[in-house]
Parts: sequence; structure tokens; C-alpha cells
Amino acid sequence: MKFRSRRWGTDVMLVLVACLALVGGLVGMQWLREDASRQPKSIVTTWTEDPKTSRAFTWYTVSPDTGTVIELIEEDTGTLGATDSSMITIKGSRQTIDTGNQGMQAVHRVTVTDLKPGTTYHYRVGSGQEGEWSQSLQFTTEALDSEEKALTFLHVADSQGKTEADFKLWGNTLIQALNTFPVTQFIIHGGDLTENPEDQLAWDSFFIEAPMLSRIPLFPVTGNHDEIDGEAKRYLSHFQLPDNGAQGSIPGTTYSFDYGPVHVVVMNTESNRKQQTEWLRQDLKNNTKEWTIVAMHRGAYGGNAYQKVQDWVEVFDEFKVDLVLQGHNHEYSRSYPLRGGKVVGDEDNVVKQREGTVYIVPNAAGQKFNEKKEDQLYHQVHFQNNKQMFVGMTIAESQLVYQAYTVDGELVDEVTLIH
Repeated sequence: MKFRSRRWGTDVMLVLVACLALVGGLVGMQWLREDASRQPKSIVTTWTEDPKTSRAFTWYTVSPDTGTVIELIEEDTGTLGATDSSMITIKGSRQTIDTGNQGMQAVHRVTVTDLKPGTTYHYRVGSGQEGEWSQSLQFTTEALDSEEKALTFLHVADSQGKTEADFKLWGNTLIQALNTFPVTQFIIHGGDLTENPEDQLAWDSFFIEAPMLSRIPLFPVTGNHDEIDGEAKRYLSHFQLPDNGAQGSIPGTTYSFDYGPVHVVVMNTESNRKQQTEWLRQDLKNNTKEWTIVAMHRGAYGGNAYQKVQDWVEVFDEFKVDLVLQGHNHEYSRSYPLRGGKVVGDEDNVVKQREGTVYIVPNAAGQKFNEKKEDQLYHQVHFQNNKQMFVGMTIAESQLVYQAYTVDGELVDEVTLIH
């Protein structure tokens, strides 16, 4: 009996220990879940003002009540988190957003000004509380003499995924693009970032697979899968963009910016099209940069021609826009240089003295490809290879070299513009 009693007592102790371990484990798991919910995610950088002296940051947290703080420090001058005069700490703004099945989450925004041109900064974002920071990240401001230096930027379009696997293709496209063009200063995305802008898990995957967007600014174009029925709130919640667009357009869907020798104008083909025409004309009238690039989603001259933007084409001709970067068609196309809808120039791969505007569709950066449409008179290069693609453009000494690559590293198209 005594033996059985001791055995029973031992068994009870073991059960109690197991229960306590289970409870402790559950508590620990709950703590981990809460901690993870307060960690920054979907970190992306842009600028809304002068890229020489400012930078904007946006991120999400699952927990809707975390603080909004950025710490940054010049490279080689100290350590993030240290309490010395070399570190800059700025509090930003927070809004909550209903993500549907994923519940209420927080959108965090900070803009940093008075930075030094041509300087690399290390930074982290978070709530300001221990254990609720991002890892250490970095960015570099535009140099004072950037107009005299080589400038490289990327164009991609239509990542447009639904699943984690879809967005792994998008992430791999960016990795290959940056391996090919490692000194990229910014990225233009031609629209349709996700399939459904209300799908929070898709947005999470979009940014998980593109951590480099915390370092290299991404400037998005509004596509028909970003703005739906005049609503683009979820898409725009992920970005801070210049507030200089067309009157009547949803703020952030039309804007322009300068970097080095290039002026970039972003148009919105999804709404307020007519009202954008005069804004475009005035914007280009005020442009002082040597090179002019327009980005928009539906192509004026892509796989087929989008007739509703022909008023814009007249303005492109009037101000001799160099390149129009497009998306939407999920195939590759490059036009001859065009004026008034007609092919101009020598019909080679060199465009001289702004003789015509070249219109580009870079195929897709994600999983969806369309059948190749019929060739048109304006197509100089037109194909469907069913491969993710990206385009890199490098400007140096009054020359722009445009190169289109497949995700497996094949150079499939190249053209040079000379002023």
C-alpha cells in the first residue's frame, strides 16, 4: 500500500509539473504572439520632399496601439539605441485601419528632414519600447552633385499576386534586378501590386519578399487592382508620396519628383483622367531637368493602345517626354520613338535629340502572363516569354541606356537615348 501511495504521489507530481509546464508554455506562447504583434512589418521608404535632405517611412503593426518612433544615426558615428547627441529620434503619426479578416492594425508614418546630402544613415523603427524595434536598416540620401553623377533606377510592373508563392516570384525578380543593377537609387512599380487591395495577407507577402524596400525607395503607380471603384485607401496606406498631384485625383495617385538629372511624373489611368491633362502640362512646363520620364499603368502604346489617354500623349509630344513606363498588359513591348502616333527616327536602337517618345511595357514581375496581343505599327519589340522581367535605366553624360532583362539574367532588349 505504501508503495502504491508513493507511486500515486509521484504520478500526481508529474501531472502537476506537466500542467504547470503546459500553462507556462501557453503563457510564453501568448507573450510571443503579443510581442510579434507589436513588431514593425511592411517597412517601406520613399520621399515626399527633397531626397537630398529628407526621407519618409511607412510601416504596419498588427497591434493597433503601438507607438511610432524612428531612431537614426549617420554611418560610423555611433550605435543605434545609444544615448548620445549623434542619434536622431523622431516621433511620427499612427492611424488604425480595418484589414477585414486580419482585424484592426496600425499604420505608422514618419518623415525625417534636415538630413545631410549624400550620407548613409542607419535606422530602426518601432514603438520606442525595448523588444518592439525593427532590425537595424539603412538608406542613403541623394548627393549634392547628383546631376553630374550616373543615375540608375528600375522599372517593374504587375507583381499582382495572391499567395505566398506568387510573391516569392516578385521577390526573386527584385533580387535579380538589384544583382544586375546594384547601385539602384529608386524603383518605379507600374501598378497592380496585389490582386486584391483588401487582402492583408497578400500585402504582408508583398513586403516580406521585398525587404530591400526599407532601403531603396519604391514609387508606385496606381493600377486597376490598386484603385477599385474610386477607392485606393488600402493601397495608399502603405506609402507616403509627394503631395503635388492633379486637383480632383485621390492624393498619392498622381505626383511628380526629381532626382539627379531626371524628372518623373506619375499619372493615374483609373480615375480623374481629363483633369490630369492640364496638371501634366503645367508640371512639364515647370520641369528644369534634362530627362523626363512618365509612369502610368494602362499603356497609351502597349500591347494595345488605351484611347482614353490620348490627350496625355499630345502633352508628351508637346514637351518631348523621353520615356513612358507602362504596365497592365503582362507582356513585353517597346515602341519605336513616336510623334503624333507616327514612327520617327532611323528605326534603329538609338533615339537622338528627343526625336520621339518611347513607350515601354516590361512584362510582369509576378505570376500572371497574358497572351501576346497582335503586333501594331508602333511596336519595335513585342513578345511574350512567360518570364518575370525587369528594366534598368542608367543615365550618364547626356545618355540614357535602357536594358530589359529576364529573371534568369538574359538581356533581351536594349535601347540608347542620346540628348
